[in-house]
Amino acid sequence: MPRLFLAECQPGDTIEDVYVITNKQLAAASNGKHYIKAFLSDRTAQVTVRMWNATRDTFNAIPESGFLRVRGRVENYQNNLQIIIEQMWPAKAGTFDVSDLLPHTEKNIDQMVARLTEIMRSIRNRHLSALVGAYIDDAEMMKNFSRAPAAQTFHHAYIGGLLEHTLNVLEVADATVTFYPGLSRDLVLAGVFLHDIGKTWELTYDSSFGYSDGGHLVGHIVKSAMWVEHRARMAEEKLGEKIPQALIDVMQHIILSHHGLPEYGAAKVPATPEALFVHIVENLDAKMMMSLSATRGEARAGVEGNWTEYMKAFGVRLYRPDVAPNEPPAEPETSTAHDASPTLKMEINNPLFESSTPRRK
Repeated sequence: MPRLFLAECQPGDTIEDVYVITNKQLAAASNGKHYIKAFLSDRTAQVTVRMWNATRDTFNAIPESGFLRVRGRVENYQNNLQIIIEQMWPAKAGTFDVSDLLPHTEKNIDQMVARLTEIMRSIRNRHLSALVGAYIDDAEMMKNFSRAPAAQTFHHAYIGGLLEHTLNVLEVADATVTFYPGLSRDLVLAGVFLHDIGKTWELTYDSSFGYSDGGHLVGHIVKSAMWVEHRARMAEEKLGEKIPQALIDVMQHIILSHHGLPEYGAAKVPATPEALFVHIVENLDAKMMMSLSATRGEARAGVEGNWTEYMKAFGVRLYRPDVAPNEPPAEPETSTAHDASPTLKMEINNPLFESSTPRRK
């Protein structure tokens, strides 16, 4: 029986399959009986679920965050879907496809890793090259970096999202940094690569997307900056010389300031041209992905109205329609015997383009 994805559910449907359950809570109804409230999700959507007349033993049997086989009915509650759980069981390994449950980048992860590595290996400053190498040469670090989402919900919130986001920003930065000759390309590229690397530790992404305890307590910005000190010591051992403390400080500053302002989570306001540049291009990619996800492609299908809901990140509702969609290039006109014009043959006479072999007449 084909899977019924949550985004396809309608009131009156019955579901019976494996889903991801998160944020479980045991509460008491007005009649004094307990019920369970949680979120159920797959790669397409997240829906609130309830289980009436629940016991504490039932509640304790549900994983804090993980896979669960659920049978339930879909209802309309205050113009939103909710699912009433009728029965649930542990999800047996091999009976479901994880790719159905967690959203995944549509791009090839191996190819993205190869391209990112190529860009980072182009850094010429020996100290920065050694520092970046201390991350890239760590197989476990890069495995997590390739799998982690860039966020729990806001942008690139899928497996491989952190890698995709970082590579997008690297490509934009590398293509535009040349317009500003005073900028250090090496510092910019290293800063882009490392600005979010702490998300490999901050976020959880084995069975659902959430925050680790350390993620809640410390966060990826501070952790990423802390890692620079540790990785610098590793790089020094391989390099055989000290990495200047000023370079370490500047790299940490880029990381600590990449959110721009304290009200947006920045520990410091950008105070170098490279830090400002990294903040701008990183924010560009995040905001464009958020806006496009809310207005175009699959998000537009089945949505009525020209405007999104109010989006706090932009301080406005976004206009959905694409009023100038890309069109295929026009087919070249074919000539006929009646309107054919003589074809001019262009000949290069510049001796630089002459063949070394004399032409035959």
